Amino acid sequence: MNYNVIEERRSIRKYKNQSVSRELIEKLVDAARLAPSAKNRQPWKYIVYTGAAKAALLDVMEAALKKEDREHRLLPESAFGLPDAFNTLRIMREAPVIIFVMNTNGQSPYKAVNSDRRVAEICDSLSIGAAVDNLLLKATELGLGTLWIANTCFAYDALTEFINSPGQLTGAVAVGYADEQPHPRPRMALSDILEFRET
Repeated sequence: MNYNVIEERRSIRKYKNQSVSRELIEKLVDAARLAPSAKNRQPWKYIVYTGAAKAALLDVMEAALKKEDREHRLLPESAFGLPDAFNTLRIMREAPVIIFVMNTNGQSPYKAVNSDRRVAEICDSLSIGAAVDNLLLKATELGLGTLWIANTCFAYDALTEFINSPGQLTGAVAVGYADEQPHPRPRMALSDILEFRET
């Protein structure tokens, strides 16, 4: 993989009606599993939904989003993000593949945890972030488009009950062949984010 793949990666929100082979999906997850992880815990599991299984899962997500829109129970202070979550659902329906990413060491973010567990959870989240980045970059290299999705948080309880896999749902990745070519999004200048401290 070369530096161009990092520069070329885009968040894709429009997909062609074209299936993605199991072989390519396996290559994406294989790239993800090679990521570094804190204490080599490898706290990840990838659950791939396509076809009717994906449609059923997203029906559950839609019902849960509508419920959250009415009740504002899970994230009352983040209700402003619900319209974007409904748009994300539309994107997920269009993409041929959705990969749900589980933290196998985690638990619901809506449950209280002690400081030790919180630090471990942060470390595992960093590990999963590295793994997902590997997956996104491998997808770009293979000519696929992706969208890293966190809007599952608004439907967390319903989704985890449907998925029925131990651990914490950290998000999802939409995968397919891009039907758009987005321009690069603005990035902060290197000089604004880099600081050297030397003696």
